[in-house]
Order: sequence, then C-alpha cells, then structure tokens
Amino acid sequence: MGSCLCSGIKSQAALRKEVNPVFARNSGNDRSSVKVLSLAVPPDPHIKGEILQSPNLKMFCYSELKRATRDFSRGYFLGEGNFGFVFKAWINEHSLEAAIPETGMPVAVKKLNQKGCQGQQEWLAEIKYLGQLCHPNLVKLIGYCLEDDQRLLIYEFIPKGSLEKYIFERSSRIQLLSWNLRMKVALGAAKGLKFLHDEVHVIYRDFKASDILLDGNYNAKLSDFGLARDGPIDGETHVSTRVLGSEGYAAPEYIATGHLTPKNDVYSFGVVFLEMLSGRRAINKTRLSGEQILVEWAKPYLISRRNVFRVLDARMEGHYTIGAVRKAFDLALLCLSTEPKLRPNMEEVVKALEQLYDSNDNGVLQG
Repeated sequence: MGSCLCSGIKSQAALRKEVNPVFARNSGNDRSSVKVLSLAVPPDPHIKGEILQSPNLKMFCYSELKRATRDFSRGYFLGEGNFGFVFKAWINEHSLEAAIPETGMPVAVKKLNQKGCQGQQEWLAEIKYLGQLCHPNLVKLIGYCLEDDQRLLIYEFIPKGSLEKYIFERSSRIQLLSWNLRMKVALGAAKGLKFLHDEVHVIYRDFKASDILLDGNYNAKLSDFGLARDGPIDGETHVSTRVLGSEGYAAPEYIATGHLTPKNDVYSFGVVFLEMLSGRRAINKTRLSGEQILVEWAKPYLISRRNVFRVLDARMEGHYTIGAVRKAFDLALLCLSTEPKLRPNMEEVVKALEQLYDSNDNGVLQG
C-alpha cells in the first residue's frame, strides 16, 4: 500500500472561503469533520513491538470475528470511525472468545478500511495508548486482530453511541440532553483529557464530539486515539508534528506552527464545549456566511456578555440558572483564548465544571 502525502495547513480564516485542500473529507457520521491523510504504513516489527507492550489485549482470529458479526452484516453496522467501519459483535464475558451473535457480552469491532490509505498509523496508535491506559473516561480496548492484511480492534460496547447525535440531530427518536446532562458529559470528557495530560503526558490531538461516547448513565468515554501523541517532557515546550486533526477544532498556533502542546487539546475542548452549549456544529457550511464557523460567530456575543443567550441552545428551555450559563460561556471563552498561555489547564477546567455540575440541583439529572 502506498503512502499518502499532505502539505501545510492554511489559517482558520481561510476556512470561510474554501475547504482546506490538504484535508480529505471523512464520510462518517461527523459531517463537519475533516481528516488529514495518514503517513506511510509502519513496518511489521514496529507493530509487533507495540503489541508486546500491551500484553493484556486479547488476540482474535479474523474468522471468529467474521462469525461474531455475521460476516460484518449491515444489520450490525454501528457507524464509521476515523479509519474504518464499526460493527456490533458478541464475546464470552469470561473467556473473551468470540460468541454467537446476540449471545454473551456485546462489543464494538472496528475494521480497517483497506481501500483507503488512512488507518495503519492510527490502528497502531490505538493499540499503543488504549492497550495500556485504563481510566473510567476512556473507552476500553479489549483486543485486536492482525492477520494477513486485516487490521481490526475490539472495544467495549458503549450503548448510547457518540455525543454528536444528542446535540446536533433534531429527531424525536433522540433524547434531548438537559443542561445538567451536558455538564455531566463535559465533566467526564474533561477528566479524560486531564488524565492524559497529567498522568501519562499524552496529547489527544483530535478531540471532537463524535469521539465522545456515552454509556447507559451518560458517562463520557473518549475513543479514537488514532492521532494521539506523546506530549513534551523533561523541559520541552512542545512536540513538533505534521498538522493533523479535524477542521474547526485545531488551535490556531498549532495550525500555524505544527507545535503540539496540551493547550491545543484545551482549545479543542473549548470548541466542543461551545458546541454542547449552543447545539451548533463547529463548521456548518449550510448556514449564512457569518455563521458557518461557530467560534468566530459566537465569540463577539461571549465577549460582550449582553447577548450571550443568543448562543445558548434554546431547546433546553430554561433548565439552568443564568449564573451557571454565564460561567459556562466564560469557561468556553477562556479555553478558546488565542494566546495558549491564557487558556486554563485541564485540571482547572475540571474544577470549574465540577462547580457548574454541582450547582444545578445538587447533581440531580433532568431530562
């Protein structure tokens, strides 16, 4: 398989006029998401080395995964991830062996899209990070399949799916998230990022609503670690990388320089938090020209504070306090500061969200 090439990225302002030419559109559920093409396929010794560092992962045969998904049946199709298609399957809860469909413990199986040049690096990164990390707000990786040219990953099944459908879809079939549920989800996602930054020095790099999964109790779990990177250590100020990520979420200094720091994740969190507060996508080219880029449209209202409620998702119908709304938008604005040093770290974000969540009916969920 040949490698894919990409060049530098234009400024955020250029997004008003055109889709960035170095991006390739992601055909998954996140319609505003734009993924950058991957690097070359890593050599097999590298792959085996990463797998050996994750000894708790279960190795599955392709044939048993094929049976567990009824040959990757359309009826078990869950969606499309950053580098492949995701299907529901079942395994034995104790032995972790693949089971007959509809029996045992449900899992999610992500199958690498072999027709694209994306995926090999991302597949390996998922094993490197999720195969070794454990946290309540990270999705659990159970195992993998590495057989001939097949690359698959097996995760715990998260029943409610991704956050994006709960804040963007207008459907009677989708439960509207109340204010307090949105604060709970934001807090869980922030705790996941805080763990990555403070405990294991990892930068997520591609934080967006479609990568936040919700369990049956609306606990947030971060998924899709394909673009994650080890962060700066031992006095380093940043990591220099190719600019990879999704349109509308990357911090301006990262786009301009390729310098990756934890503050890039903080900016991306600010974009997602603003999406949660407003019910609008980061990029929506179907809106009027002045409203297509959420951050640029919303910032003047957030700065003036007089018209902050013009940004708020009206579907929540008053299940909040005015003070909580202002504090939430103030937090989003801080995270979206143009200067990285003015942004809070994720520990400070978590503390602010804990106060916001506790201030609403003492944490009693509405909706």
